[in-house]
Amino acid sequence: MTTAYITDNNGVPLLADATPNKIANPFDYGAGFINPTHASGPGLIYDIDASDYQKLFNCMLGSDTNSSCIATHKSLFDLNLPSIAIPNLKSSETVSRTVTNVGQVDSVYKAFVEPPAGVDMLVKPMVLVFGKDTSSQSFKVSFKATQKIQGDYSFDNLVWHDGGSHWVRIPIAVRVVIDDLYSTVS
Repeated sequence: MTTAYITDNNGVPLLADATPNKIANPFDYGAGFINPTHASGPGLIYDIDASDYQKLFNCMLGSDTNSSCIATHKSLFDLNLPSIAIPNLKSSETVSRTVTNVGQVDSVYKAFVEPPAGVDMLVKPMVLVFGKDTSSQSFKVSFKATQKIQGDYSFDNLVWHDGGSHWVRIPIAVRVVIDDLYSTVS
């Protein structure tokens, strides 16, 4: 997913199958077109398994009352997916992600931030350093609404790059809302 293409073979943005034609977004193409060569050596992965889903949903539903729910009080936004979607951004929101280096042991990745329209986006830290003793790193992405009008989703990407062949991209989808009254209307 993080190594997929979001353009055609000529580097032109994909078009959605809609009338009228429009440039496609992650809701149209998902992760994009798979690149088997890059997928076999992605550099970084957003590792998640069934137990992560089970813990989150059991805590949310109240079916798990042990202390792990209190200690790991997280929102759905923090599920370690290789994408970020915030459907109702009123003012600000911060999400966490963890990546695992599956490439060269000593690697440094720098964040390239492409915030969606109407949103400021800050990544901390901006540089992830991996070594023999550090194969996983966590980071936070903070979003702040900069527009004061109700809008549709806006899209862009967060890309981690190692200075070489690895470009690890995750899509970002954010919809700014100004009032609860409008937050349920798409």
